[in-house]
Amino acid sequence: MNLLRAPEVATPRAMAAMVAAFYLVGGVAGLLLTWGGHGQGTARTVMVGMSLSALLSALVVARWGSRWDRNVFHLPIGSAALLVDIAVLLAPDAGTAVAAAALVAFTVMDAVLLFTLYVAAAHVLVGLAGVTIALTVQGDVSLATALALDSVIVALAVATRVLVLRAADAGRDPLTGLANRRGFDEALQHLLADLSRSREPLSAALLDLDHFKAINDTRGHEAGDQVLRRVADEWTRALPPRAVLARHGGDEFALLLPGFAGPAALELLRRLCADHSAVRLSVGVAERRVGDGAAQLMRRADQALYAAKAAGRGRCELDSEGVADPDQELARDLASALAFGELAVHLQPIVELCSGTVVGVEALARWTHSRRGPVAPDVFIAVAERHGLIGALGEQVLTAACTQLAALHRDTGRRLRLGVNVSGLQLSDPGYPARVAAVLAETGWPAGEVVLEVTESLLEADSAVAVAALHTLRALGIRVALDDFGTGYSSFSRLDTLPVDVLKVDSSFIATTTSSVRRAQMLRSIVDLAQALGMDVVAEGVETAEHDALLRGIGCTFGQGWLYGRPMPLAQLASTLAARPLVKAG
Repeated sequence: MNLLRAPEVATPRAMAAMVAAFYLVGGVAGLLLTWGGHGQGTARTVMVGMSLSALLSALVVARWGSRWDRNVFHLPIGSAALLVDIAVLLAPDAGTAVAAAALVAFTVMDAVLLFTLYVAAAHVLVGLAGVTIALTVQGDVSLATALALDSVIVALAVATRVLVLRAADAGRDPLTGLANRRGFDEALQHLLADLSRSREPLSAALLDLDHFKAINDTRGHEAGDQVLRRVADEWTRALPPRAVLARHGGDEFALLLPGFAGPAALELLRRLCADHSAVRLSVGVAERRVGDGAAQLMRRADQALYAAKAAGRGRCELDSEGVADPDQELARDLASALAFGELAVHLQPIVELCSGTVVGVEALARWTHSRRGPVAPDVFIAVAERHGLIGALGEQVLTAACTQLAALHRDTGRRLRLGVNVSGLQLSDPGYPARVAAVLAETGWPAGEVVLEVTESLLEADSAVAVAALHTLRALGIRVALDDFGTGYSSFSRLDTLPVDVLKVDSSFIATTTSSVRRAQMLRSIVDLAQALGMDVVAEGVETAEHDALLRGIGCTFGQGWLYGRPMPLAQLASTLAARPLVKAG
């Protein structure tokens, strides 16, 4: 926590709102003090005038303050402190003087919430010195009483600043010091709200480090961390003051450029990439269009990033309607494969760790292209999302998996729970729950044996439709799993708000548990918390007997990985089940 910096809450709009609110309260308090005091004549008139001036100032700041530069706010805060001093001097008695002096707490709180530490300290020192002198000159209040009031205000100011800075750290990435994905999303929402009034251009960009995995694999994760910190430091110094740079996750950074149209943002980023060429980046840029929300803007930036990678990496590309789509041919072939049922569904076993029994499977799509051969799932799924095919792909996988497991149940009597991945685009479709219900009715597969696997990143604050769809599906008896838990900025607090029944701990997290005591203890804590909340835990990526022994030792419920079986066709799964349990109880 950096106490020297200005708190993250100090955006222009927030600054204007806080100063306006304090002027409003101060004006009302001044009128109340005048009404309840015993002063007469000129003093009362001046007090009323100052109170009305404070109320008028509140209106001015609320209306135009969000457009002011941060330095402009020194004037209203300093002026408020001066008004308090005058009110103290005009107070008719000690009680009124102390009550008026207490209003300086508003200027002190404004200062500690809006400015860097040294600037805030200067405001606090001047404000408290002024009100202390005014109380002493007023004559009815002792110096000891004035200093006691000062000490209370200072204590409140220090506590407030520390708490605000700690709260702001929840939106920051601890490795680079940049905003994390949550902080980036909040900044984007604030910018969209502000720019909707000013109509200023806004561009967003996604920056991906080329071949970053090779750095981690050959030089170690510490070297990878140093590269991430270097990019964060160099780009933060080079970017314009209003830019928002965030670590979006893994080796990807996200950037907001208010005031930059798309071509200008592209030119800036190409220049910066050339200036900092020691670390190669692929960059996708998109300019906000009228009607774009946060999700639409970032989706187009992601499309531009994909185009940059497809063109050979180390490039900056601007999203545009006129840009040729590098995967158009693959999308046409995928659409044809879906129409003719050419995609296969493989099933990967999920094992109950305490008994070693296969109790479920995850359905995974597989596609063998007629000319290209096997196409990686992350490639054709991304193509499906970009070309409006993800709904058809998801429905085909669900139908095939339910049909296969229903046949397995008829032939063997084995009922396995079915896990299927669902895209955020599917959940955002209002008709998705009804189509899932129709597939279950058609195949005869019970809803209680279906687990929909979603990632937390799909359930952002603006995904109310997606969360509502999950609630509808759970009402049918379907269970929901939070996939890839332990990566990105997985938040324990969201487990209380999202409709989740199962946590799937990401394979990258499991891979280090046998070599890291801290990771193992973290996993134990996750398992304990999930069990306390009535959730099951599935550990993904279990590849060794050591992983299996550790997971069973800490009480993890289920495991999935190559140790228990790779994704396989239904016939191979049936043979495996008939032969023996995949893992014997330990």
